[in-house]
Amino acid sequence: MTPADLSLTVLHAVRSAVDEGALRVAVPERVTIERPRPGGRGDYASNVALTLARAARRAPLDVAAILRDRLRATPALAAVEITGPGFLNFTLRQEAQQDLVREILRQGDRYGRCELSGERTGEHAVIRHRADVRAAVTADALRRILLSQGVVAHATCEGPVASDWGLLGVETPATVAEQSSPDIAPVPSPYTPRELLHRLGVDAARWGLLSAAAHDRARLGDDLLHQHEGNPLFRVRYAHSRTRALLRNAEQLGFDSAAERHVEDGRTLAGLLGDHPLVLASAARHRAPDRVARHLEATADALLDFQHTVLPLGDEKPSAAHRSRLALAEAAGVVLAGGLSLLGISAPDQM
Repeated sequence: MTPADLSLTVLHAVRSAVDEGALRVAVPERVTIERPRPGGRGDYASNVALTLARAARRAPLDVAAILRDRLRATPALAAVEITGPGFLNFTLRQEAQQDLVREILRQGDRYGRCELSGERTGEHAVIRHRADVRAAVTADALRRILLSQGVVAHATCEGPVASDWGLLGVETPATVAEQSSPDIAPVPSPYTPRELLHRLGVDAARWGLLSAAAHDRARLGDDLLHQHEGNPLFRVRYAHSRTRALLRNAEQLGFDSAAERHVEDGRTLAGLLGDHPLVLASAARHRAPDRVARHLEATADALLDFQHTVLPLGDEKPSAAHRSRLALAEAAGVVLAGGLSLLGISAPDQM
């Protein structure tokens, strides 16, 4: 069960409670799912009972209890608990890891993204940014992230549009009259697009401009070109290439990936993969592409720690455990490639 699946499950429980008369409240459009806060338990949590309590004229704990009773029979949930003033905490069944991996591999690069059908009748957004290269690249990445979340987004520049922004993969924005508070206003970069392209190339330049929070200076040192573990961009792209190498090596050994078993020492990696949709939604909501970059770093580090146990060693024969480990690594590669593409950065199969 992915966070998106869990959100829909909780939303269904709310709708059921309303239809049965247990709650008198307007059914929300969506339910927020997040990792448990300090004091919470389980794999995920939701504050839906607290958000509905006032409108329902019920105590949050009462609302939480009504929803808990309707969620306990959900096959993918091992436990539903109430903590604090009315948070719902969810513990997934052990089989949820296999289900998550299968779902990621089934969806591929669509995992974590909201599909827009027909003529894209979803929400619209205009991203206003200042006339500097960092703001332009940030707005471009944000446009991609918002689109992945079902929002049709367009960028507009408050000032003259530089013709060389396109060198760093920026879609040419519309120009509007300058205003006092644009949506995107990170600390400007002292470099021009041509300087960044010449010194760093597109991928490293975009990572350097996007990976720092807007209130911090962009990280544009020459270390972005160094192929060592101290370079976050190298770690992320190398981790992706390792997932592809593991698949090639497994093919040579005569087996492929299959999420047949729970991988206990892959819990951290699986947890990060499960968080991917939440991170994309958060990055869109807070207008912060750097959240995607940080999540990719954490996912890459978890994969690089995990990779050594994927393939059989010595005379060991491939087993269901190896197939399951390979499937988890393959799913990590999907998430890494998908996240990099939203930042406008390539994910090479070999490095």
